[in-house]
Amino acid sequence: MSKKKSEETIVFTKYEKARLIGSRALQLSMGAPMTIKLSKKQLEEIRYNPIEIAKLEYDSGDIPITVRRPTKNEEK
Repeated sequence: MSKKKSEETIVFTKYEKARLIGSRALQLSMGAPMTIKLSKKQLEEIRYNPIEIAKLEYDSGDIPITVRRPTKNEEK
C-alpha cells in the first residue's frame, strides 16, 4: 500500500518551522491577509500578535508558503 502524495504528512524540521512562522509573521505585520478566521475576541486574547497568528496558521496547515529542499541531483 502506497500513500498518494496528497495523503502524506509533511514533517518540517524545527528550523523550517521557525522560518515558516517568522516569514509568515513578517508578511502579516506588513498587511498580508490572514488565511484563517479569528473572532475579535480571539484576536484580542493574543493581542493581535503576528507571531501568534502565524503559529495558529501553521497549526491549522494554512500557511501559504512552500519549502523547497535540495535534492542530490540539484545544483546549488
